[in-house]
Amino acid sequence: MKQTEARAPYIGIDVCKKTLDVAVGESGRIVQVANTPAGVQECVAWLVKVAPAGIIVESTGGLERLVISELCRAGLEVSLVNPSRPRAFAAARGQSAKTDPLDAHNLARFGQAIRPPGLQMPSEEQQELAALVARRRQVIGMRVQEKNRLGTARKGQRTSLEAHLTWLTEHVAELDEKIGALIEANPAYKVKTALLVTSPGVGDVTARTLVAELPELGQRNRKEITALVGLAPYNRDSGTKRGYRAIGGGRAHVRCALYMATLSAVRWNPAIRAFYERLLQAGKLKKVALVACMRKLLTMLNAMLKAGTPWQSMTAA
Repeated sequence: MKQTEARAPYIGIDVCKKTLDVAVGESGRIVQVANTPAGVQECVAWLVKVAPAGIIVESTGGLERLVISELCRAGLEVSLVNPSRPRAFAAARGQSAKTDPLDAHNLARFGQAIRPPGLQMPSEEQQELAALVARRRQVIGMRVQEKNRLGTARKGQRTSLEAHLTWLTEHVAELDEKIGALIEANPAYKVKTALLVTSPGVGDVTARTLVAELPELGQRNRKEITALVGLAPYNRDSGTKRGYRAIGGGRAHVRCALYMATLSAVRWNPAIRAFYERLLQAGKLKKVALVACMRKLLTMLNAMLKAGTPWQSMTAA
């Protein structure tokens, strides 16, 4: 792989299952390498020499993890963006055609125009914890599906379904042990989890999900943390029309965990219950009130971790 003649301010990398298409700025040049450890190492070594201002990669369901990890390890500035943003950028420029090389060039142009913030790669421990929590969620989903099938299964299917359900339940227990052991071995994770479960409504599953998939909790302000989870209400106003406020985007799995915790909190958490009842008395719909309670619970948990104080201390203050 030869270095390009002119240094590119931004590099766009379109990730496919087997290949990486690397666009060198506006020069029209495309370099393609294999999406394998060897191919990624070759690409990273070349990019270190190019020293671009930034590298833009789309999230592609996990196919980008190898190249993102190696680029961050090499100290290069990498931005991981939602695919909808470069797609809208291409549409705004009048680009209708879609190929891997065109996508790579569009990512480079998007980076040059928008300059999205760089990615802070989580530690190996953080990635391992997140992977275990995600796997537990997948196994729970499979168990629900098998239970649903069991209700209408014929006699010949029941033995297989019951055996699989037993294995899935045992596997969930094994994953719980691994997650618990990983948290116990890390002092920071242990302290965070212990603080979170002091809040009425927040159990081990919710606390572990927050620690694994929302590491920014306790490090951002309330507006930033609600936006990260997708609980910030966005305006839809035009002229004299005041549109309906709605949430969107963010980390769906964290939002689901918070929703279940909030259902419990409106019954057992005095502060959340009082807030929920006040919203209902003001005429808010139950779903709207629940979302507002989710946001309030999240901001309170964020404040707890930021201050390093448990729930009782927070309420006493």
